[in-house]
Amino acid sequence: MSASGGTKAIIAAFLANTGIAITKFIAWFFSGSSSMLAEAVHSVADAGNQLLLIFGGRQAKRAADKEHPFGYGRERYVYAFVVSIVLFSVGGVFSIYEGIDKLQHPHELDVPWLPILVLSIAIVLESFSLRTAVKESNHVRGRQSWVQFVRHAKAPELPVVLLEDIAALLGLVFAFIGVGLTIITGDPLFDAIGTLFIGALLIVVAVILGLETKSLLVGEGATDADHAKIEQAILAGPEADRIIHMKTLYLGPDELMVAAKVGFHADQKLLEVSAATNAIETRIRHAVPAARVIYVEPDVYVEPNQVAPATDAIVIKGLE
Repeated sequence: MSASGGTKAIIAAFLANTGIAITKFIAWFFSGSSSMLAEAVHSVADAGNQLLLIFGGRQAKRAADKEHPFGYGRERYVYAFVVSIVLFSVGGVFSIYEGIDKLQHPHELDVPWLPILVLSIAIVLESFSLRTAVKESNHVRGRQSWVQFVRHAKAPELPVVLLEDIAALLGLVFAFIGVGLTIITGDPLFDAIGTLFIGALLIVVAVILGLETKSLLVGEGATDADHAKIEQAILAGPEADRIIHMKTLYLGPDELMVAAKVGFHADQKLLEVSAATNAIETRIRHAVPAARVIYVEPDVYVEPNQVAPATDAIVIKGLE
């Protein structure tokens, strides 16, 4: 994901949610609609989440130091995980509480046309925000389905904004239906039910975000396609006989670590092994640009139950 593309989508969502939150609070104040209050809190939570994503992106750009030798790239995952917690606690749980309270203490809507007007405007604004997120995501999604994109994206910002915008639009539809039925029937029960639907929706989205971001925090390796490219790059030249074993790990959304033990010819000398290792690293970086941290450990491959051949070659040891 390009940093500029992700930031553009985040800023568009932040501006939309800030403006929408203000108008929703005004509509709730005059109408007393619990759906409007739930949606207002939802928009505040979303706007706060976008600020967290921007802050996390800035923190992740800090240079590596002695305490964090591989840099701070994973901070973007941390703040994306915090977003899921905020969405769950502030948005979802509050909406459920408000919906239950409205069921227990129902009251008719005041100024009923106001929430309908605000919800209509909010749907238009959220649609523009979602359109921006979809447009920016299409630049990096490739041939993946939307489900695959959300599940396998290494940069969390666009999937988070996408899910938030989709949840916001669905929440507005639930609120619109609940308020509309309350106006038509005069029964505030529908407004309360709409609020409960909004809360349930936010909790579901928060759980999905939390599970996907947790996987990134624990540590994910290269995709199958990139893994195959790295293997092909290692074996593309005459330097190595085989890959004994290889591991990959994303240090951040845009930085992949590759560690490989590679079988070399037994009669190679130090200078030859050094030149061969450099050539392999160059090919890996060309094949997968995100592979910025590479460790290649030269070794002599020995078939099971065989004794390693005697050699005067100097073998360089990297990672065990």
